[in-house]
Amino acid sequence: ITFIDVVGFKRSISIKNISAVAKTVIAYIQSKKIIKKFAPDIVIGTGGYVSGPVVAAAVRQRVPTLIHEQNALPGLTSKLLGNIADVVCISFLQSKYAFKNAKKLIFTGNPLRPELFTVKKEEARQFLGLDYRPFIVAFGGSLGAKRLNEALISFIANSSNTHNIQMLFATGKAQYKEISDVIESKGILDNKNSNIKIVPYINNMEYVLNAADLVISRAGAVAVSEITALGKPAILIPSPNVTHNHQEHNARVLEQAGAAIVITEKELSDELLSKTINNLIFDKKSLEQMVENSASLGAIDATQKIYQAICELILLS
Repeated sequence: ITFIDVVGFKRSISIKNISAVAKTVIAYIQSKKIIKKFAPDIVIGTGGYVSGPVVAAAVRQRVPTLIHEQNALPGLTSKLLGNIADVVCISFLQSKYAFKNAKKLIFTGNPLRPELFTVKKEEARQFLGLDYRPFIVAFGGSLGAKRLNEALISFIANSSNTHNIQMLFATGKAQYKEISDVIESKGILDNKNSNIKIVPYINNMEYVLNAADLVISRAGAVAVSEITALGKPAILIPSPNVTHNHQEHNARVLEQAGAAIVITEKELSDELLSKTINNLIFDKKSLEQMVENSASLGAIDATQKIYQAICELILLS
Protein backbone atom coordinates (compact mmCIF):
# COMPACT_ATOMS: atom_id res chain seq x y z
CA ILE A 1 0.00 0.00 0.00
CA THR A 2 1.27 3.45 -0.92
CA PHE A 3 -0.13 6.77 0.26
CA ILE A 4 -0.72 10.13 -1.37
CA ASP A 5 -1.52 13.39 0.42
CA VAL A 6 -4.91 14.61 -0.82
CA VAL A 7 -8.15 16.01 0.61
CA GLY A 8 -11.64 16.47 -0.77
CA PHE A 9 -13.18 19.75 -1.82
CA LYS A 10 -15.80 21.46 0.31
CA ARG A 11 -19.19 21.65 -1.39
CA SER A 12 -19.64 25.24 -0.25
CA ILE A 13 -17.37 28.25 -0.82
CA SER A 14 -14.46 27.79 1.55
CA ILE A 15 -10.90 29.04 1.89
CA LYS A 16 -9.98 25.41 2.59
CA ASN A 17 -10.55 24.67 -1.11
CA ILE A 18 -7.38 26.64 -1.91
CA SER A 19 -5.42 24.14 0.17
CA ALA A 20 -7.34 21.28 -1.45
CA VAL A 21 -6.29 22.45 -4.92
CA ALA A 22 -2.64 22.63 -3.86
CA LYS A 23 -2.78 19.16 -2.32
CA THR A 24 -4.43 17.75 -5.45
CA VAL A 25 -1.55 19.05 -7.58
CA ILE A 26 0.97 17.54 -5.18
CA ALA A 27 -0.98 14.24 -5.12
CA TYR A 28 -0.96 14.19 -8.93
CA ILE A 29 2.84 14.51 -8.95
CA GLN A 30 3.12 11.81 -6.27
CA SER A 31 0.82 9.55 -8.31
CA LYS A 32 2.91 9.97 -11.46
CA LYS A 33 6.02 8.87 -9.56
CA ILE A 34 4.24 5.89 -8.01
CA ILE A 35 2.84 4.74 -11.37
CA LYS A 36 6.21 5.12 -13.06
CA LYS A 37 7.90 3.03 -10.35
CA PHE A 38 5.18 0.40 -10.06
CA ALA A 39 4.50 0.14 -13.82
CA PRO A 40 0.94 -1.22 -13.54
CA ASP A 41 -0.89 -2.96 -16.38
CA ILE A 42 -4.07 -1.06 -15.43
CA VAL A 43 -5.25 1.56 -12.94
CA ILE A 44 -8.73 1.23 -11.42
CA GLY A 45 -10.61 4.01 -9.63
CA THR A 46 -13.65 3.39 -7.43
CA GLY A 47 -14.79 6.95 -6.83
CA GLY A 48 -13.87 9.39 -4.11
CA TYR A 49 -11.32 12.17 -4.24
CA VAL A 50 -8.36 9.81 -3.74
CA SER A 51 -9.04 8.27 -7.17
CA GLY A 52 -8.83 11.61 -8.97
CA PRO A 53 -5.08 12.32 -9.14
CA VAL A 54 -4.17 8.63 -9.48
CA VAL A 55 -6.38 7.92 -12.50
CA ALA A 56 -5.50 11.28 -14.06
CA ALA A 57 -1.79 10.48 -13.70
CA ALA A 58 -2.34 7.06 -15.27
CA VAL A 59 -4.12 8.60 -18.25
CA ARG A 60 -1.26 11.05 -18.68
CA GLN A 61 1.23 8.16 -18.75
CA ARG A 62 -0.96 6.14 -21.14
CA VAL A 63 -1.72 3.37 -18.68
CA PRO A 64 -5.15 1.76 -19.28
CA THR A 65 -7.77 3.07 -16.83
CA LEU A 66 -11.14 1.89 -15.58
CA ILE A 67 -13.46 3.50 -13.04
CA HIS A 68 -16.41 1.94 -11.25
CA GLU A 69 -19.26 4.04 -9.82
CA GLN A 70 -21.23 2.34 -7.05
CA ASN A 71 -24.10 4.79 -6.65
CA ALA A 72 -26.97 6.01 -8.82
CA LEU A 73 -25.72 9.59 -8.51
CA PRO A 74 -22.01 9.79 -9.43
CA GLY A 75 -19.76 12.04 -7.37
CA LEU A 76 -17.72 14.91 -8.80
CA THR A 77 -14.53 12.84 -9.09
CA SER A 78 -16.28 10.08 -11.04
CA LYS A 79 -17.89 12.60 -13.40
CA LEU A 80 -14.55 14.22 -14.16
CA LEU A 81 -12.71 10.93 -14.57
CA GLY A 82 -15.53 9.61 -16.75
CA ASN A 83 -14.39 12.00 -19.46
CA ILE A 84 -10.84 10.61 -19.62
CA ALA A 85 -10.91 6.98 -18.41
CA ASP A 86 -10.85 4.20 -20.98
CA VAL A 87 -13.82 2.39 -19.44
CA VAL A 88 -16.58 3.52 -17.07
CA CYS A 89 -18.52 0.83 -15.21
CA ILE A 90 -21.83 1.83 -13.62
CA SER A 91 -24.05 0.09 -11.09
CA PHE A 92 -27.35 1.81 -11.98
CA LEU A 93 -28.56 2.41 -15.52
CA GLN A 94 -29.69 5.87 -14.42
CA SER A 95 -26.03 6.86 -14.05
CA LYS A 96 -25.42 6.78 -17.80
CA TYR A 97 -26.64 10.36 -18.22
CA ALA A 98 -23.73 11.59 -16.10
CA PHE A 99 -21.21 9.92 -18.43
CA LYS A 100 -22.29 11.13 -21.86
CA ASN A 101 -18.67 11.72 -22.88
CA ALA A 102 -17.34 8.36 -21.71
CA LYS A 103 -15.17 6.47 -24.19
CA LYS A 104 -16.81 3.20 -23.20
CA LEU A 105 -19.69 2.74 -20.75
CA ILE A 106 -20.64 -0.64 -19.27
CA PHE A 107 -23.52 -1.45 -16.94
CA THR A 108 -22.08 -3.97 -14.49
CA GLY A 109 -23.84 -3.50 -11.16
CA ASN A 110 -21.96 -3.72 -7.87
CA PRO A 111 -19.74 -6.71 -7.04
CA LEU A 112 -21.45 -8.81 -4.37
CA ARG A 113 -20.34 -11.59 -2.06
CA PRO A 114 -20.75 -14.86 -4.01
CA GLU A 115 -22.23 -16.78 -1.07
CA LEU A 116 -25.45 -14.77 -1.46
CA PHE A 117 -26.25 -16.88 -4.49
CA THR A 118 -25.53 -20.29 -2.98
CA VAL A 119 -28.62 -20.50 -0.74
CA LYS A 120 -32.28 -21.00 -1.71
CA LYS A 121 -35.11 -19.35 0.22
CA GLU A 122 -36.55 -22.51 1.76
CA GLU A 123 -33.10 -23.75 2.73
CA ALA A 124 -32.39 -20.40 4.39
CA ARG A 125 -35.69 -20.40 6.30
CA GLN A 126 -35.05 -23.91 7.55
CA PHE A 127 -31.50 -22.97 8.63
CA LEU A 128 -32.84 -20.01 10.61
CA GLY A 129 -35.61 -22.05 12.20
CA LEU A 130 -38.43 -19.99 10.68
CA ASP A 131 -42.03 -21.11 10.36
CA TYR A 132 -44.80 -20.14 7.92
CA ARG A 133 -45.15 -16.53 9.12
CA PRO A 134 -43.63 -13.71 7.01
CA PHE A 135 -40.06 -12.86 7.93
CA ILE A 136 -38.79 -9.28 8.15
CA VAL A 137 -35.10 -8.37 8.35
CA ALA A 138 -34.22 -4.85 9.47
CA PHE A 139 -30.80 -3.26 9.70
CA GLY A 140 -29.18 0.16 9.48
CA GLY A 141 -25.60 -0.82 8.74
CA SER A 142 -22.73 -1.96 10.96
CA LEU A 143 -22.87 1.21 13.08
CA GLY A 144 -26.66 1.29 13.19
CA ALA A 145 -29.07 4.13 12.49
CA LYS A 146 -30.45 5.77 15.64
CA ARG A 147 -33.72 7.17 14.27
CA LEU A 148 -34.50 3.98 12.35
CA ASN A 149 -33.73 1.90 15.46
CA GLU A 150 -36.12 4.02 17.54
CA ALA A 151 -38.93 3.62 15.01
CA LEU A 152 -38.40 -0.15 14.83
CA ILE A 153 -38.50 -0.44 18.64
CA SER A 154 -41.79 1.45 18.60
CA PHE A 155 -43.16 -0.95 15.98
CA ILE A 156 -42.14 -3.98 18.04
CA ALA A 157 -43.59 -2.48 21.23
CA ASN A 158 -46.87 -1.16 19.87
CA SER A 159 -47.94 -3.09 16.77
CA SER A 160 -50.80 -5.52 17.29
CA ASN A 161 -49.45 -7.73 14.50
CA THR A 162 -46.03 -8.69 15.87
CA HIS A 163 -47.26 -12.17 16.83
CA ASN A 164 -48.13 -12.75 13.15
CA ILE A 165 -44.62 -12.07 11.87
CA GLN A 166 -41.02 -13.15 12.41
CA MET A 167 -38.33 -10.52 12.57
CA LEU A 168 -34.57 -10.14 12.86
CA PHE A 169 -33.50 -6.63 13.84
CA ALA A 170 -29.80 -5.67 13.75
CA THR A 171 -29.20 -2.52 15.76
CA GLY A 172 -25.56 -1.96 14.85
CA LYS A 173 -22.78 -2.73 17.33
CA ALA A 174 -22.51 0.84 18.64
CA GLN A 175 -26.18 1.02 19.64
CA TYR A 176 -26.89 -2.53 20.73
CA LYS A 177 -26.42 -1.99 24.49
CA GLU A 178 -28.56 1.15 24.49
CA ILE A 179 -31.35 -0.60 22.57
CA SER A 180 -31.10 -3.69 24.78
CA ASP A 181 -31.42 -1.55 27.92
CA VAL A 182 -34.54 0.14 26.54
CA ILE A 183 -36.10 -3.22 25.63
CA GLU A 184 -35.34 -4.68 29.05
CA SER A 185 -36.52 -1.63 31.01
CA LYS A 186 -39.83 -1.48 29.13
CA GLY A 187 -40.35 -5.24 29.02
CA ILE A 188 -40.86 -5.14 25.26
CA LEU A 189 -39.70 -8.69 24.58
CA ASP A 190 -40.53 -11.81 26.54
CA ASN A 191 -40.92 -15.53 25.92
CA LYS A 192 -44.21 -14.97 24.11
CA ASN A 193 -42.60 -13.07 21.25
CA SER A 194 -39.45 -15.08 20.73
CA ASN A 195 -40.31 -14.75 17.03
CA ILE A 196 -38.53 -11.38 17.18
CA LYS A 197 -34.76 -11.40 17.61
CA ILE A 198 -32.58 -8.36 18.20
CA VAL A 199 -28.85 -8.64 17.50
CA PRO A 200 -25.95 -6.19 17.14
CA TYR A 201 -24.86 -7.44 13.74
CA ILE A 202 -25.84 -10.04 11.13
CA ASN A 203 -22.98 -12.42 10.35
CA ASN A 204 -24.87 -14.85 8.12
CA MET A 205 -26.47 -12.39 5.71
CA GLU A 206 -26.58 -14.95 2.92
CA TYR A 207 -29.20 -16.90 4.91
CA VAL A 208 -31.02 -13.92 6.37
CA LEU A 209 -31.50 -12.02 3.10
CA ASN A 210 -32.52 -15.10 1.13
CA ALA A 211 -35.09 -16.01 3.80
CA ALA A 212 -36.57 -12.51 4.00
CA ASP A 213 -40.03 -11.57 2.77
CA LEU A 214 -39.35 -7.88 3.43
CA VAL A 215 -36.15 -5.91 4.00
CA ILE A 216 -36.00 -2.64 5.97
CA SER A 217 -32.69 -0.82 5.61
CA ARG A 218 -30.66 2.19 4.64
CA ALA A 219 -29.95 2.62 0.92
CA GLY A 220 -26.20 2.26 0.56
CA ALA A 221 -25.01 1.01 -2.81
CA VAL A 222 -24.13 -2.51 -1.64
CA ALA A 223 -27.30 -2.99 0.43
CA VAL A 224 -29.52 -1.88 -2.47
CA SER A 225 -27.58 -4.07 -4.90
CA GLU A 226 -27.96 -7.12 -2.63
CA ILE A 227 -31.69 -6.46 -2.25
CA THR A 228 -32.28 -6.27 -6.01
CA ALA A 229 -29.94 -9.15 -6.86
CA LEU A 230 -32.08 -11.39 -4.66
CA GLY A 231 -35.35 -9.79 -5.75
CA LYS A 232 -36.47 -8.61 -2.31
CA PRO A 233 -39.22 -6.07 -1.54
CA ALA A 234 -37.91 -3.26 0.65
CA ILE A 235 -38.71 -0.29 2.82
CA LEU A 236 -35.74 2.04 2.45
CA ILE A 237 -34.82 4.87 4.82
CA PRO A 238 -31.83 6.61 3.17
CA SER A 239 -29.19 8.11 5.40
CA PRO A 240 -29.16 11.92 5.06
CA ASN A 241 -25.56 12.07 6.30
CA VAL A 242 -23.83 11.13 3.05
CA THR A 243 -22.20 13.09 0.24
CA HIS A 244 -24.64 14.50 -2.33
CA ASN A 245 -27.49 12.62 -0.60
CA HIS A 246 -26.58 9.65 -2.82
CA GLN A 247 -28.50 7.11 -0.71
CA GLU A 248 -31.81 8.77 -1.51
CA HIS A 249 -30.96 8.67 -5.22
CA ASN A 250 -30.22 4.93 -4.88
CA ALA A 251 -33.52 4.38 -3.08
CA ARG A 252 -35.55 6.36 -5.61
CA VAL A 253 -34.38 4.05 -8.39
CA LEU A 254 -36.07 1.15 -6.60
CA GLU A 255 -39.12 3.24 -5.76
CA GLN A 256 -39.62 4.27 -9.38
CA ALA A 257 -39.45 0.63 -10.44
CA GLY A 258 -42.03 -0.38 -7.84
CA ALA A 259 -39.49 -2.43 -5.88
CA ALA A 260 -39.40 -0.40 -2.67
CA ILE A 261 -41.19 2.13 -0.52
CA VAL A 262 -38.97 5.08 0.40
CA ILE A 263 -39.29 7.03 3.64
CA THR A 264 -36.80 9.83 4.13
CA GLU A 265 -35.46 10.37 7.63
CA LYS A 266 -37.22 13.75 7.69
CA GLU A 267 -40.54 12.00 7.00
CA LEU A 268 -39.85 9.07 9.31
CA SER A 269 -42.12 8.71 12.32
CA ASP A 270 -42.92 5.73 14.53
CA GLU A 271 -46.50 5.74 13.25
CA LEU A 272 -45.57 5.96 9.56
CA LEU A 273 -43.07 3.11 9.70
CA SER A 274 -45.46 0.85 11.64
CA LYS A 275 -48.31 1.62 9.24
CA THR A 276 -46.11 0.95 6.20
CA ILE A 277 -44.87 -2.38 7.58
CA ASN A 278 -48.35 -3.56 8.60
CA ASN A 279 -49.92 -2.57 5.28
CA LEU A 280 -47.25 -4.26 3.21
CA ILE A 281 -46.21 -7.45 5.00
CA PHE A 282 -49.66 -9.04 4.76
CA ASP A 283 -50.38 -7.84 1.21
CA LYS A 284 -49.24 -10.91 -0.67
CA LYS A 285 -50.15 -9.56 -4.09
CA SER A 286 -48.15 -6.35 -3.61
CA LEU A 287 -45.17 -8.26 -2.25
CA GLU A 288 -45.16 -10.62 -5.23
CA GLN A 289 -45.18 -7.68 -7.64
CA MET A 290 -42.35 -6.00 -5.72
CA VAL A 291 -40.33 -9.22 -5.89
CA GLU A 292 -40.66 -9.18 -9.67
CA ASN A 293 -39.84 -5.48 -9.92
CA SER A 294 -36.84 -5.78 -7.62
CA ALA A 295 -35.40 -8.74 -9.52
CA SER A 296 -35.69 -6.79 -12.79
CA LEU A 297 -33.13 -4.30 -11.42
CA GLY A 298 -30.72 -6.87 -10.04
CA ALA A 299 -27.23 -7.57 -11.34
CA ILE A 300 -25.74 -10.87 -10.21
CA ASP A 301 -22.62 -11.03 -12.39
CA ALA A 302 -20.99 -7.64 -11.71
CA THR A 303 -17.65 -9.10 -10.63
CA GLN A 304 -17.35 -11.13 -13.82
CA LYS A 305 -18.29 -8.18 -16.03
CA ILE A 306 -15.74 -5.89 -14.39
CA TYR A 307 -13.07 -8.60 -14.56
CA GLN A 308 -13.81 -9.12 -18.26
CA ALA A 309 -13.53 -5.37 -18.92
CA ILE A 310 -10.17 -5.29 -17.12
CA CYS A 311 -8.83 -8.23 -19.12
CA GLU A 312 -9.93 -6.68 -22.42
CA LEU A 313 -8.26 -3.39 -21.56
CA ILE A 314 -4.99 -5.08 -20.68
CA LEU A 315 -5.03 -7.22 -23.82
CA LEU A 316 -5.67 -4.19 -26.03
CA SER A 317 -2.93 -2.08 -24.47
